Amino acid sequence: MGQKGGRPWLLGLRDQLRLTLTLLRTGITQRLAPGLFGVSQPTVSQIKSKLEPIIGLALSFTGIPLGEAAATRPLVVDGTYVPTGNRKAAGSANYSGKRHCQCLSVQVACDLGGGLIAVSDPVPGARHDAAAIELTGWRAALQDADWLADSAYAATNAITPVRKKPGQQLHESDKAFNKQVSHFRCVVERCISHLKNWRILSHGYRRRLRQLPFIIALAAKLELYRIGW
Repeated sequence: MGQKGGRPWLLGLRDQLRLTLTLLRTGITQRLAPGLFGVSQPTVSQIKSKLEPIIGLALSFTGIPLGEAAATRPLVVDGTYVPTGNRKAAGSANYSGKRHCQCLSVQVACDLGGGLIAVSDPVPGARHDAAAIELTGWRAALQDADWLADSAYAATNAITPVRKKPGQQLHESDKAFNKQVSHFRCVVERCISHLKNWRILSHGYRRRLRQLPFIIALAAKLELYRIGW
């Protein structure tokens, strides 16, 4: 029977883990979570703060380094963003003109089957993918690799679509090549979609901005664990 008065029962470890993963998976606020788990908002905050680092530590050996993965298989790379909500202190550095919002930008790598391989550290949202691949250190890690990307990465060693020159039409062979590149590249969009099913990455991050790089890395580890790395 439940307690009729006084402080609510504390959650057991299993339910604390369920609460923490629910916050990450659904992106619900800490004001809504208490009603689902029968505890107070401060308790939700305490549980989350305690368990997230433990989950990250438990998953520390999940996945393999990007360079090691790139040495054994072709990869597909693309950039995506994590919206942060409008934060005055962040200024224009995190404002993406392309996406019309404040955000951080990450690089995502998958194999040709669409399985997640790695997610980079975030960079300011104002940076284009061509700059982000350099800032994250991924360009150096992929220097000797076989990888595909869109035309934003044309300055790298990636396999990218052939661009049409001004006033000229693409040759039929170039059109066929671009079609093949697009066919292989579509898997990374699906991979990003699965990653962002951890809704804390897609529904607008509300916590302290300095904690976001850890949350991005944690969500990536959880997705890698989910798909069986």
